[in-house]
Amino acid sequence: MDFVELEAIEGLRWSWNSWPVSRTESHDLVIPLSIMQTPLMKFTDLPLLSYDPLICSRCGSVLNPYARVDYPSRIWVCPFCYQKNAFPRSYAEIGENNIPAELFPTYSTVEYQLGHPGLINPGRVSSTPGRVNSNPVHNWETGNGSFSGSVKLGGLSFSSSSLSSLDQRGGGGRGVGVGLGPVFVFVVDASSSEEELQALKNELLLIVAQLPENAMVGLVVFDSMVRVYDLAFTDCLRVVLFHGERELSSSQIIDLLGTRQQLGKTQGVQKHGLILPISECEFNIATAIEDIHHSPPLKPGHRSPRCTGTAIQVAIALLEGCSVHTGSRVMVFTSGPATMGPGMVASPDLKNSIRTHRDVNSGHAPFYWKSCEFYKRISEKLMDLSMVFDLFACSLDQIGVTEMRAPVEKSGGFIMLAESFESDQFRKCLRHIFRRDEQGFLNMCFDATIEIVTTKGVKICGAIGPCVSLRKKNASVSDKEVGEGGTNTWKLGTITDKTCIAFFFQVSEEQRPQPGTAFFIQFITKYRHGNMGIRKRVTSAARRWVSGGAPEIAAGFDQETAGAVMARLAVHETGKNFPREVVRWLDKELIRFASKFGDYIPEDPSSFRLSTNFSLYPQFMYHLRRSQFIDVFNSSPDETTFFQVMLNREGVVGSLIMIQPTLSQYSFDGPPIPVLLDVCSLSPDVILLFDSYFYVVIHYGSKIAQWKKLGYDRDPNHESFRKLLEAPEVEAEQLVSQRIPVPKLIKCDQHSSQARFLLAKLNPSVTHKSTYVVEGSEVIMTDDVSLQVFIEHLQELAVQG
Repeated sequence: MDFVELEAIEGLRWSWNSWPVSRTESHDLVIPLSIMQTPLMKFTDLPLLSYDPLICSRCGSVLNPYARVDYPSRIWVCPFCYQKNAFPRSYAEIGENNIPAELFPTYSTVEYQLGHPGLINPGRVSSTPGRVNSNPVHNWETGNGSFSGSVKLGGLSFSSSSLSSLDQRGGGGRGVGVGLGPVFVFVVDASSSEEELQALKNELLLIVAQLPENAMVGLVVFDSMVRVYDLAFTDCLRVVLFHGERELSSSQIIDLLGTRQQLGKTQGVQKHGLILPISECEFNIATAIEDIHHSPPLKPGHRSPRCTGTAIQVAIALLEGCSVHTGSRVMVFTSGPATMGPGMVASPDLKNSIRTHRDVNSGHAPFYWKSCEFYKRISEKLMDLSMVFDLFACSLDQIGVTEMRAPVEKSGGFIMLAESFESDQFRKCLRHIFRRDEQGFLNMCFDATIEIVTTKGVKICGAIGPCVSLRKKNASVSDKEVGEGGTNTWKLGTITDKTCIAFFFQVSEEQRPQPGTAFFIQFITKYRHGNMGIRKRVTSAARRWVSGGAPEIAAGFDQETAGAVMARLAVHETGKNFPREVVRWLDKELIRFASKFGDYIPEDPSSFRLSTNFSLYPQFMYHLRRSQFIDVFNSSPDETTFFQVMLNREGVVGSLIMIQPTLSQYSFDGPPIPVLLDVCSLSPDVILLFDSYFYVVIHYGSKIAQWKKLGYDRDPNHESFRKLLEAPEVEAEQLVSQRIPVPKLIKCDQHSSQARFLLAKLNPSVTHKSTYVVEGSEVIMTDDVSLQVFIEHLQELAVQG
């Protein structure tokens, strides 16, 4: 079974593609019943339907290819709850030879365009010729012409109904004016160095110049004070000033900004100079950005004053007071830790170093827990208001990403760590966020909700990813919670075509299904498109129930998905337990797994075998135990947080590269080939290309490096050597260009200091303790056990009764 091909059809990866009929049997599988879903995955032939979906009156599922249809009676039977539903009049001409797209057997995923299609014109669109819509639009018309399936991207306005109303906690909807686009509030750290600040200003000016005319913008600058720029005032630069050490409520900030809604006026975007469409303030905001100057430290030997928390509070209150909620992003650009006010991360005195993992674990991080609580409240506010929080941290030192984890992760915002605002990493990431789609709209989606509908035998446990539970319970919600649980509906502040969420399920004890029968799961994703129109994507999938010992269970095991799922669970556990305890838990589960699915004679480790369907899974767990997600040695808290946040939103393929990096060999012997991630792959006459997702390393063997220094690649007589050097560089550039956040590209020679990025990830099959070492071979100085020793220990423990 090709699971990658199935994913290309459904956008889903299942850890088990056949499920046992009882909860006890499913528990014995060790790996949870789970699905990795990419809600907005790009499909080559995704139908875009310009009419509202038909919804089951009992369970809320959407009409799909698995529904039974009685064409003469114009009735469809829901496959989830078996409720009979009548087709509306607009389906009067439905028949076996005339069916709508949502009933096509080949369309397990369809997308509906609800209400008005969106904005008429994004403005300032490049004149690249092309089709209006790359997606096929189905025009399923009945005899009376009730359906009009053609999608018109032009329109006078878009639907003003906010998806925020789905939030049970009462996040109000945005009063959207006609033609208004997404909103961006830039929060800029003025305490950055002159060079850093200039590079950041140049990028912001470039972004502002390329924004659609209907996009709205605001500017907040902070150091020891917070300055909110009035973009409508033209006589001079006018700002509203806040002291950085004062913690004000949102209501107080709104009053001081003067943006409170006036009684008696209709809800909508109020006319304020603090947030304006770019068409009305492009010159003023460009002038304000150019006016930002570096704020030096107040005292020698002290950190620059930064009130990051206060600035974020003010930016959120600014959007709240202007009634700008849905489709808004608070984008923070900083290069140092907060040293004052709410959310303080580090002491102003440089004698006091910023917290480490040991400080946090031992309780010696004086600002850590208070700061985490502050940003937890910020994240709740963001989700109530359907806002997105993006963080661009460019510094050689930590800036407090760990404390800010909650608002970034819960809102689904973008996060990046880089060394400098002058780096290509930062420039490429920022420009990627503001890229356009085929119609010229910003390629962004906002305010998404994901609802799951299941058949009676399936219970929903929860989700792990950039989402929050809406606590909407029904009969399909399990009492057991995994991650964001206790619901069948989740909320995301923003979502991309790469965002992947892991959903967890269990078998119901109330009703035992019959082996061989089918069960169904439907994912309903509702979101606001970049053109500010509302869309609903529906994915319906079916699998079969089988008895506990059926061969279909083993045949349907996807070990790659299992590795990605267990990695997310392990990262989730690190929030509650120390890394050593998480490693013990992983080992315990792996031993149970090997004992369950291994073929062996009891008490005989040499007889242990795993079938090909299971053989790679122990290898994934070995590398996961050594990964930066669990083993935080030599990583700062900020780096660990960044790695874990990225893992929790990446798909199966990307997650596996993070866990077990890829290694390719380039040599004169032939084309590039994949090689073992092992120290034995190091050789003086080869080039290795190493991809760990966050780093791409080109490693030159000692002989290759020497030939480079002698300039053989510039000699026409050594053309083959020049081509050998070019091949990994071309491949590395492709990897770097296709991935966001942009990985760091490292070029190093064998035995050089930067070769550590590669050596740290290699299997240490030969160490300084090895009894037999081939002369001239590479040796890794480590106390870690090798993969071979790890598997031997696993076999010994698995065969014990």
